[in-house]
Amino acid sequence: MVEVENKYMARCLSLAMRGAGNVAPNPMVGAVIVHRGEIIGEGYHRKYGEAHAEVNAIASVKDESLLKEATIYVSLEPCSHYGKTPPCAELIIKKQIPRVVMGCLDPYPEVSGRGVRMLRDAGVEVVTGVMEKEARELNCAFMTFQEKQRPYIYLKWAQSADGFIDRLRTDAASPAVVLSSPETLRRVHGLRASVAAIMVGTQTALLDNPSLTVRHWAGQSPVRVVLDRTLRIPSHYHLLDGTVRTLVFTACKAGNRENVEYITIDFSRDVLPQVLHELYLRKLNSLMVEGGATLLGHFLEEGLWDRMFVETAPLSLFSGVKAPDINRAPSLFMTDVIKRQEHVIAVFSPKNQ
Repeated sequence: MVEVENKYMARCLSLAMRGAGNVAPNPMVGAVIVHRGEIIGEGYHRKYGEAHAEVNAIASVKDESLLKEATIYVSLEPCSHYGKTPPCAELIIKKQIPRVVMGCLDPYPEVSGRGVRMLRDAGVEVVTGVMEKEARELNCAFMTFQEKQRPYIYLKWAQSADGFIDRLRTDAASPAVVLSSPETLRRVHGLRASVAAIMVGTQTALLDNPSLTVRHWAGQSPVRVVLDRTLRIPSHYHLLDGTVRTLVFTACKAGNRENVEYITIDFSRDVLPQVLHELYLRKLNSLMVEGGATLLGHFLEEGLWDRMFVETAPLSLFSGVKAPDINRAPSLFMTDVIKRQEHVIAVFSPKNQ
């Protein structure tokens, strides 16, 4: 029985992934309807604000009379509240589907456990926790956002073989050292396309004049986030060009510009929790931190990260800007090593995750 349920839940997770990049801040969800060992319907959440996975799966069933003897598998607990769409749990009850198998509970306060109770109160058999770890991992950003009230945080940097991320530079006239290969650069832009926001510190903004947009991958550019305590970033820099929504955290009062919002915070207090809270309020559920070394170091020291990507290039700089010291985050473990030619990307996660 477990093997059978895992098989159908794996299909749900596969379907759910088709919604990647289109459903945030909602979770990716897939649903499969099975009647006497045969899949008679399936669906997934296609786009934010549109029908949920269960609705699409039920709509795909040609003979609705079979629903009364079917099981619906869904990767996440069916919703029980009225949001942009009616409750899925209510629809399941209405269609008289007698059995529901779900991957994991929905941590969203208006749903968490209520969908299960609504179904059970109506006499529906409910099974929970099937491939729960995989179901939670699929929506790790959504889970973290709901449970910790902050975005899911990716730290990313590229370093030389001897541990430097750049040569020492004093102004933007001197170009940064290119440490990523064309292939690893595409991977970085793929990650950019999957997150809600991307962040750099003041010095990186001043020295690199970055665009922080998606260019080597198909997808939407994330919201740009930058620290600029005293508003030193020149108005003609890419970050302030208005082409992509940008949040500037500052100690100064400044009027917003087209697609650029200035957010005043207290720099005499711990900055990162204030930034993350503002991102939470704006429903930005994932954040990629690209630099520089000081900003990355603060995230490491404060334990504010969920996944870390460290690319090591096959060249030495011998001096320059030291890469962040991962020993600042002792409670981590390596989850993957990706080798592309002579470039190595090590992926880390916190031990307590």
